[in-house]
Amino acid sequence: MSVPSKIQTWQMVKPTDPKTGDAGVMERTEVDVPPLGDGDVLVEIAGCGVCHTDLSYFYLGVPTVNPPPLTLGHEISGTVVAGPDDWLGKEVIVPAVMPCGECEICKSGRGNRCLAQKMPGNSVGIYGGFSSHMVVPYRDLCVVDRRDVPLSHLAVIADAVTTPYQAAMRAGLAEGDRVVVIGCCGGVGVYMTQMAKALGAKCVVGIDIDDAKLERSLRYGADAVINSMGKSPRDVQGAFRQICKDSGLPHNQGWKIFEVSGSKPGQEIGLQLLSFVGKMVVVGYTMAKTEYMLSKLMAFDAELIGTWGCLPQHYPAVLELVQSGKVQVEPFIETRPMSQIREVFEGVHHREIEKRVVLEPDF
Repeated sequence: MSVPSKIQTWQMVKPTDPKTGDAGVMERTEVDVPPLGDGDVLVEIAGCGVCHTDLSYFYLGVPTVNPPPLTLGHEISGTVVAGPDDWLGKEVIVPAVMPCGECEICKSGRGNRCLAQKMPGNSVGIYGGFSSHMVVPYRDLCVVDRRDVPLSHLAVIADAVTTPYQAAMRAGLAEGDRVVVIGCCGGVGVYMTQMAKALGAKCVVGIDIDDAKLERSLRYGADAVINSMGKSPRDVQGAFRQICKDSGLPHNQGWKIFEVSGSKPGQEIGLQLLSFVGKMVVVGYTMAKTEYMLSKLMAFDAELIGTWGCLPQHYPAVLELVQSGKVQVEPFIETRPMSQIREVFEGVHHREIEKRVVLEPDF
């Protein structure tokens, strides 16, 4: 195994200014390999997924913890090439959020939202996944002990697949539950839908705005679908009630709603559907503000829950769901050379690329 003297990388030198429209700058460069601490390893990156969080940093003015110049990318898979002997050669998935493990939040079991957590492409110095290598703590790495797909393809597990699992855990998703996934056709939604069904949901209703993708979702976890394009939240509620009536299910109690679209319309639909002893879990992110009468939560005895990332301890269970075929990754990704990062960012940002792209280093 070769250990480089430099890390080859694509840095966000300057983000886009959303106010002036000044274009952001992404440049190829090289940076020093930082020294390995006692608990660190050097991972040779096989692939790094392009997440909408990366686009938010580059295009929408969402700040990173560490300022540019900074390498983005937090969906990482690769091979350990330096560190303790018992880690050398291991294929791994790097968690998108790595908690400190020592603080009050971590000890309470909520370490996925640890305030001292490290996130590649955000708060691990200048380092991120759109690189040849990265130094990370080995404590939380998920070891890939078997696979029948290229290692790079498993990079999306680090966020797009594990985030829905964490959301399901926060909702207490159990066998026989009734679930709504808003944004079921998106980069996270396709996995949230599959995850709900894999974890035993009795009925999964998917909501999105593309007929072809909604039809596809019926093959990947959804039992019924609603196209919300051009519909008000009340219109969607009417369609939902009809599905419930046809299926012999209650429309106004006990549904667990996952809002993964990260849009104001999606949030408004979710809040419209939230009813007695229900739960709404907010997974998607938007800068938009949504109005809601909070007293409804009291009247419904309902819950409105936020969720962030995924505890590293859950990664092996998620990997097993993928390896068993209960959650499928392959139909929803494509790989591109990392040298195409600028074109890929533009394509994803303008919705010209439909699948989640995993960039493979080609320095």
